[in-house]
Amino acid sequence: MLSLPNKLMGDKKKAGALFVRLVSTAGTGFFYVKKKTKTLITNQTKLEFRKFDPRVNCHVLFKEEKMK
Repeated sequence: MLSLPNKLMGDKKKAGALFVRLVSTAGTGFFYVKKKTKTLITNQTKLEFRKFDPRVNCHVLFKEEKMK
């Protein structure tokens, strides 16, 4: 019986995720980095979150942009 190392098995699991940047709509340039799962990638949905922007000191809408 062959046993694969856990390192090889874990790499396949991580390959389905993609990192995206959530940029503040307040125009401050502040952003969060979030991992987008394979199911969200196949549905082609854009992420939008209401999160805290410390430069404006309140919660604002953050929209998805691609990582450069």
